[in-house]
Amino acid sequence: MNEPYSITAKELFELGKESIPKELQKDTHLILNSPATLDFNSPGAEGFGVKRAGLAVPGSVMLLVSPGCCGRNTSAIGRGFGEKFAYLNLDENDIVTGKHLSKIPEAAAAFAESRNEKPTVLMICITCVDALLGTDMERVCKKVEERINLPCRPCYMYALTRESHRPPMVFVRETVYSLLKPAKKQGNAVNLLGFFSQLNDDAELYPLLKSAGLIHIRELSRMKTMEEYHNLSKANFNLVLNPEARAAANFFHDKLNIPSIEIARLYQIDKIKKQYELLFQAIGAKANDGGYFNEAEKVVENFVKKYQNITLSIGSRTNANPFELSLAMSRYGLKVAEIFAEPDKSDFAYIKRLAEISPNTRIMSRLSPTLANYIENKSVSFAIGKDAAYFHPKTPYVYFNDEIQPFGYQGVRELFLSMDKALKGYEL
Repeated sequence: MNEPYSITAKELFELGKESIPKELQKDTHLILNSPATLDFNSPGAEGFGVKRAGLAVPGSVMLLVSPGCCGRNTSAIGRGFGEKFAYLNLDENDIVTGKHLSKIPEAAAAFAESRNEKPTVLMICITCVDALLGTDMERVCKKVEERINLPCRPCYMYALTRESHRPPMVFVRETVYSLLKPAKKQGNAVNLLGFFSQLNDDAELYPLLKSAGLIHIRELSRMKTMEEYHNLSKANFNLVLNPEARAAANFFHDKLNIPSIEIARLYQIDKIKKQYELLFQAIGAKANDGGYFNEAEKVVENFVKKYQNITLSIGSRTNANPFELSLAMSRYGLKVAEIFAEPDKSDFAYIKRLAEISPNTRIMSRLSPTLANYIENKSVSFAIGKDAAYFHPKTPYVYFNDEIQPFGYQGVRELFLSMDKALKGYEL
């Protein structure tokens, strides 16, 4: 049996970001794709995949055009979203000839007319079938708009383009803002871009922004009506919280003349503090975050003192960049045995520091078929993330991947308090 592929932080850094091993790349070999398996083999069946994300616009509905195998998990989304979907099922003849394209306007009209309330927009979600056929979905959507007299937008559930410069979750972030039109700006308004659900209500980012005079803090997930949705066009600037929202920020800049500032979700509290300083300098204000910093620092110190001998396994199915989180834990004095994640070039700033302070931390490929031979690492005493927890079924864990998003000092506090709660009653 082949040993599960892994590489230490030190070894990976020495190879360099231009020489990431093929076992850590999705497009170079047969992949196990363990993350998708943990999400019921469909990113849309749990969390926010393209299908659910495309319904972020208030009052929107979606026509899913696909073979049955691609649409089968849509009903698992639940929470009332199932009622917003209709299906145009493709048979073999449709797939071979592209005949289904002439059926889409009729199916769209039947779906829109069946609603008790008139939809605000119809999203048409298509799959790899149409990617391979080269379907011009912009043209199809224009025909649908003429037929149903409603805005129509494409959502691309193209697994084939995950490694492209515009993967599905990047594209759909543009799509959900595409109905916005230029509006008069409000100097005291800001949009938060990046996630399809809102930040935790306790996140300090809200009061900090308000202390700088930004009274209107808007997030797409909190918009309940189209009137509220269109208020997003009035922002003085956007705050980008997730790199996948950069393309959406470019849309705001190019079409609506709204600039953006980007900050990252971090778990190193000194880096959070520095980031806030730079953000508030940029908007001409002072970051009064000292109280939040001290509170988070105390929570971390108490945890580390109590569980100083803990050994962690950190996964990617969590609300964090696993490499930044691993670096944060290592800097706090905790041991990180392994990371279940594949790095990209932007992660090498974290990997460089990990190589210095935790060189033997092993990076496990979730994609390599050899992972099927993984035997639980007995040195691990706590797991963070759904995937890490799966590989350590006998250890205490936190998934830390709720839909409501942690951020800043609030995220640090929540994570360590959740870990402490999960560890109560265990002897380490």
